[in-house]
Amino acid sequence: MTMILRFFKLCLFLMTFLFLTGFVPLPAILGPAFTVATSGNLVKASAQLIIDNEFKKKTGKSSLGYITEEVSKNNQENHINKDLKDLIEKRVKIVHQKLKDQNKLNKDFKLLVEKRVELTHKKLIQQKINQ
Repeated sequence: MTMILRFFKLCLFLMTFLFLTGFVPLPAILGPAFTVATSGNLVKASAQLIIDNEFKKKTGKSSLGYITEEVSKNNQENHINKDLKDLIEKRVKIVHQKLKDQNKLNKDFKLLVEKRVELTHKKLIQQKINQ
């Protein structure tokens, strides 16, 4: 019984040391520990720990933090692209409407000129007949 009590005290001391001193970054240990506990695959957990450490050395951020930052950048870029697209669509609609209005005026003017030409032509023919 005393042996179990000593083991419990030692585990409690080590756990207190781990949690309170910041000696080991806890998330870096808990991830692989959880992987070992759920899958029982020590190689997978070791690879995960090594990859996370190398990732932190190269980027200065944890893999989760880096991925979160990249996703938020992409979302922000997509939002900017959507705003730009909406602005361009609005401008195209305005220009299209102006062109339609301009073409309508041109068409009305053309019809008016054709009508005048026709009337003038009829008057000239009428004058020739009357002479």
